[in-house]
Amino acid sequence: MAETPFEGIPFRAFSRGLGMTLKLGPAGVPLSCKGRTIVEGMDDITVLGLDAMEVQTVRTIQPQHFDQYWQAGILSWNSDFEMNMHGPYYAELLGNKRERNRTLSKMETSLQAGKIVNARHLTFHVGPYGEYDPGDEANEQVANIFSGVVERVREVWGVAEEEEDYAAFPWVHEAEPSLVGIETSGRQELWGTVEEVIEVCNHVEGTVPVLNMGHIHARGHGRLRTSEDYSELFDQVRKTYGGSTFYCHFAGVEHRMGNALHYTQIKKSDLKFEPFAEFLAEEGDWMDITIISDSPLLEHDAMYMLQHYDKARQRLLEIKARDERRVKLATAQGIDPEELKKREEDEAEARKSQLSSDTKEKVPAGVKKEVTKKKSSSMISFEDKEDEDDIF
Repeated sequence: MAETPFEGIPFRAFSRGLGMTLKLGPAGVPLSCKGRTIVEGMDDITVLGLDAMEVQTVRTIQPQHFDQYWQAGILSWNSDFEMNMHGPYYAELLGNKRERNRTLSKMETSLQAGKIVNARHLTFHVGPYGEYDPGDEANEQVANIFSGVVERVREVWGVAEEEEDYAAFPWVHEAEPSLVGIETSGRQELWGTVEEVIEVCNHVEGTVPVLNMGHIHARGHGRLRTSEDYSELFDQVRKTYGGSTFYCHFAGVEHRMGNALHYTQIKKSDLKFEPFAEFLAEEGDWMDITIISDSPLLEHDAMYMLQHYDKARQRLLEIKARDERRVKLATAQGIDPEELKKREEDEAEARKSQLSSDTKEKVPAGVKKEVTKKKSSSMISFEDKEDEDDIF
């Protein structure tokens, strides 16, 4: 079988600069979209207050799909909407030559589609360890392959001889080529731990880590539970990867024994978004990050994440405003702000204790509240109850 254009690129290192953006969106056309085309999906996403989308090319791309891709590309180029693309789910980059070339052929189609759709990120899986054991040899093979992928992206993006042919797609010659995303995996037999992905991205220019929080949480036996856990994760990435551009997937996940089983809505999972939102609000000012909702609820959980991020930012602003007010009052009174804080806490505790004692005095000693039991009834009740499945 002939050699592919992806192979033979040397293993090398490089560094990146800092930046800051945060974008949220669903993986695919929204469930609530009446039309099923990508452009109609983009319109609906914008109306919902979101600003990103991931096009799913997880199976074979048909020629008729490109009609939608170029329309979506033009729309994203003329707006601040971020388009992204996900390559084939099933990959065998560490398999034998036949398996590897079959995967690379599918990836070639995805990157050609990414060029037309103006994708900022092209996300790919690596697949099983195959003939390799986890370690440096497997990582170097993955790095060599993705070095070739990056080179191939640059070859098809902005070819001078094709400028006239792509006159309708100005981003092909005016924008930077797509970043190649390498996604973390959620099962023990698949290549793609956080450490493996970071190491390869740190050695291959033009790649970016795709941190799938559901996969990381599952593979780490429930690793991400607090904002400190997210802080630890991104500190690890910052120290060993050195970049600030991240592409993340987020969804609830069912997992067992270090393996992801399937995605669920966020509310029904032990992986919560609130701690991640808290981390982003407090410590995420150095990051350029896109978060894609992989949840079965797609845009609904994307909006759920946006709401919690806004709440976390609002809480942080309130805390800062309170601290600034305390500093001003302490300066006016000529005391230390920490001393004033201690006084306020003592006064709040005293008020709480007084309120508790007043409540107890209202109930005479020795008198028990009469508890009335509802008679059971076979009739249907129409009382309003909290909907546990409320997606917002």
